[in-house]
Amino acid sequence: MKTKIKELRKAAKMTQQELADLVHVSSRTIISIEKGQYNPSLMLAYRIAEVFGVTVEELCCLKENKEMEDKKYEDLS
Repeated sequence: MKTKIKELRKAAKMTQQELADLVHVSSRTIISIEKGQYNPSLMLAYRIAEVFGVTVEELCCLKENKEMEDKKYEDLS
């Protein structure tokens, strides 16, 4: 799943470790989310969204991700 975490973190001049500390996870978790290898839980996404003052929908690019998923299903038909 695509997210804006890396983009928001860099704009805030924050390290992965600093973000991880703020949301109570390891820096490895933040790295995995930024690489698209791991999807954050709803609670973790909410915590990260609060840090950056955005909605979970914006943070997780939900509209864009839904459109990409819908396209995959259309292609299977």
